[in-house]
Amino acid sequence: MSDPPDKLQRRRDLRQRSTKAEHLLWSALRNRNIADLKFRRQHSIGPWIGDFVCVEALLVIELDGGYHDLIQDEDQHRSAMIEQAGFRVLRFTNEEVLGNLEGVVISIRRFLGLPEEEAPSP
Repeated sequence: MSDPPDKLQRRRDLRQRSTKAEHLLWSALRNRNIADLKFRRQHSIGPWIGDFVCVEALLVIELDGGYHDLIQDEDQHRSAMIEQAGFRVLRFTNEEVLGNLEGVVISIRRFLGLPEEEAPSP
């Protein structure tokens, strides 16, 4: 089942307004850079849109900016609902990605049970 037109447009808008941290993490995830897994940006899971989603690994990676401190309860609820849909949720702050991309990629690899490798250069 495809997304309604308003949700499709929302996903497009989110991709066009990506943060610097989202661009940086996307450079590490795209083109099957991690264990040949395909990640998608701003992908729908039920009524939610995940920042980065790997359907084959059932993984959603969410990046949290400063405003997420104000909506922690909402984020926890959203994560719980995504997990009920069968996905695992991994969260990082924008600061973690901007300050330590290699460490974030290592964390993703560990979470997936993969051996550590050097992060690809953005």
